[in-house]
Amino acid sequence: MQREIGKHFMARIGIYGGSFNPVHFGHIGMVKWVLEHTDLDEVWMLVSPKSPHKVVGSGSLQLQNAFCTGSRASSSPTSKASFLVGTNDKFDLDTNYDERVKAARKAVKEAGLEDVVLPDGTHKRVIVSDFERNLPLPSYTANTLRELKRQHPDDEFSLLIGEDNWNVFDKWREWEYILQNYRVLVYPRKLEVGSWKLEDGRWSLEDGEAKAVVFLTDAPYFDVSSTQIREKMKKDLHK
Repeated sequence: MQREIGKHFMARIGIYGGSFNPVHFGHIGMVKWVLEHTDLDEVWMLVSPKSPHKVVGSGSLQLQNAFCTGSRASSSPTSKASFLVGTNDKFDLDTNYDERVKAARKAVKEAGLEDVVLPDGTHKRVIVSDFERNLPLPSYTANTLRELKRQHPDDEFSLLIGEDNWNVFDKWREWEYILQNYRVLVYPRKLEVGSWKLEDGRWSLEDGEAKAVVFLTDAPYFDVSSTQIREKMKKDLHK
């Protein structure tokens, strides 16, 4: 990740990692909301070559002319063109890393998130990054955050995750390290009541307190996921 030449300042950066396979309006809507309603200066969408928490099936699924207007969903997926953004005419829903990075960058550009100007004149932005391309696989978040901090020691990094990931956060590699060193911002996903709570002391840390965990309770809930889209495409192909 390269900063503009001559720009030396501390930035508050949110790290939003995922396979983005495929990128959809839920991803884009959430990063836009986070930029507009938190103190983050930037959100970096880190496209993961291989997530340790997901198993992606083999096989190439082609989706014709899949574009999205950016509206928010109010129900489950019903059409091929309702949820994807920034895709090419033929978008490979397999694990092609370069295609996923390219699609995410196109989605961010089309949404106008490369330079977001707030009412007070503040400039913020979303950057799609292939930072994890040259890191060891699988892409453990703790390793990524550690390397980001090494390369950008003057910046302040926060981790942006969904409620579904927070609910199993104590299963993540080096989760205590993450909580001790980075603020975690949790956005809503549709789970059982009570999953937001810190229960049974499982988040207590032996070597200190968590830096900060912020629940974005006012954030919108986007009723769509990449998994839903892939499953919908599989069903459509077999009709």
